[in-house]
Amino acid sequence: MTEILSPLQGQIVQWHVQAGDSVRAGDVLLVIEAMKMEHEIRAQHDGRLTEIFFEDGTVVAEGEVLAMLQHLTRNRQNTADLMRATADPQHATTTVRPDLQRVIDRLAPTLDANRPETVARRHALGQRTARENIADLCDADSFMEYGALAVAAQRSRRSEEDLIKNTPADGMVTGIGSINQALFEPERSRAVVMAYDATVLAGTQGMRNHQKTDRLLGIALQQKLPVVLFAEGGGGRPGDVDMPIVAGLHVSTFASFARLNGQVPVLGVVAGRCFAGNAALLGCCDVIIATQGSNIGMGGPAMVEGGGLGVYKPEQIGPSEVQHGNGVIDILVADECVAVAAARHYLSFFQGRVKDWQAPEALALRDLVPENRLRVYDTRAVMKGIADQGSLLELRSGFGKGIHTALARIEGRPVGLLANNPLHLGGAIDADAADKATRFMQLCNAHGLPLVSLVDTPGFMVGPEIETQAQVRHVSRMFLAAAHLRVPYLSIVLRKGYGLGAMAMTAGGFHSPLFTVAWPTGEFGAMGLEGAVRLGYRKELEALPEGPKRTALYDQLVTQQYDKGSAIHMAATLEIDAVIDPAQTRDWLLRGLQTQRELPATGGPVIDAW
Repeated sequence: MTEILSPLQGQIVQWHVQAGDSVRAGDVLLVIEAMKMEHEIRAQHDGRLTEIFFEDGTVVAEGEVLAMLQHLTRNRQNTADLMRATADPQHATTTVRPDLQRVIDRLAPTLDANRPETVARRHALGQRTARENIADLCDADSFMEYGALAVAAQRSRRSEEDLIKNTPADGMVTGIGSINQALFEPERSRAVVMAYDATVLAGTQGMRNHQKTDRLLGIALQQKLPVVLFAEGGGGRPGDVDMPIVAGLHVSTFASFARLNGQVPVLGVVAGRCFAGNAALLGCCDVIIATQGSNIGMGGPAMVEGGGLGVYKPEQIGPSEVQHGNGVIDILVADECVAVAAARHYLSFFQGRVKDWQAPEALALRDLVPENRLRVYDTRAVMKGIADQGSLLELRSGFGKGIHTALARIEGRPVGLLANNPLHLGGAIDADAADKATRFMQLCNAHGLPLVSLVDTPGFMVGPEIETQAQVRHVSRMFLAAAHLRVPYLSIVLRKGYGLGAMAMTAGGFHSPLFTVAWPTGEFGAMGLEGAVRLGYRKELEALPEGPKRTALYDQLVTQQYDKGSAIHMAATLEIDAVIDPAQTRDWLLRGLQTQRELPATGGPVIDAW
């Protein structure tokens, strides 16, 4: 005989059995209410209820005997099966409860599978849905969506059914997923992903999706998670009438988004049209990936026309060729599939080292700089010859063509690469190239990537025309950025290392980097050597009449300057650290990279929007 005791003080709501009834282990005997909550009292074993001591409605104390349960002899195997069925979820009923069914039904309109016409229209434009892009970006089944049940704040003008059907997730899909988890530890693969849904109210920014954005941005900052923003959309939405606001200029989304600057990698992806508020968030991203069919602008056609600035089609505002050429777009791709692949590639540089890598042919580096010192060449070939095969990702290739910038890996380790471009202005650094290099240094510095600088420059660009572009201010940004670097900086002079431009490419001076070495083709001077001879030996040259004698003296003096400014002579006077075999470049870089220590977190914005 077993006593059935009350586990707490409360009121008996209802007995589910009567005296004399047989029960099985796990059956509910009665329900007791305490603190507005109902507690089920179950049978501990099979048996027959012999006595019940209290009626419904009685208040009982903790430990009081409620009833007596007499043991019954049963087949032990049957009892064990019953207990297992009670405890094992796989033996539970497959019937969907009404409360769960309501959730399933409510989420259904958010899924692409239940929006065939909308998805078909999107595909007809050659574009993917927001959820398709997220599914491609994130590892399988890793995305946890936040705020899926939100709808537009328009209940006072639209029915609930209409809002659920036509404004799912309030036009923005937000959540956390894993990216590149196969390559990195799970905790390094997590990222916040947010995608405006262009099929819902043109991807505009509603009050609810602002709230969703703010929620995820707060998590990103707190947990130090990278952020990927699919930014297609038309900006602010005027139709959200449920909120008691006038202009909505108090929303915190833009400040919250900007607060991530320098704290975590922030990547923007655009296909289609991205205007106004959507473009403002995009402009705060570290890097922007966009498709060739994209348009990016601080105001769409309606805003432009409303400002009395003319009538334009969306395709006329900020087309990709313009935005790539002026530096807004960092990586220009053919379509969303390639854009997502580029996003995964970009994020991988901030997720850590990779174990599997393949080195390029080292000996090929020996022949990349022509023996003819006046012959131009492409320093991109040097970048590829240094980086692990397939790892190079060039940024801002359409802008600032005097300097190449790229992310890469060396034996699996992420680095940033800078290289002068002799194919443009002979490698001279103009305002655009300086801006590009400066921001790239800030990007790598903020996120802990060592910098490798490949130097071949005659210096800063000079002349009346270049000074109209504020050259003095723009190029000086390189010195300022380099002075605040906390990451290793490694410099290799490929050929020309002249003047202030060469100093800017070596973090402010040849002794500022961890090392400055040169290939045998390196040549150095305070300025271009021909110009130095004309200025420094003007009197001697002018003392001779124009003709063969003056030319011979000039050639002799230039030859002397080249001998004096050779890489070997520079190393002998300790102005540079070494002259190396080009084939040993990766070995030098690897030794230098081994000096980097764990970096402290930064604080405050450190990456210019420009």
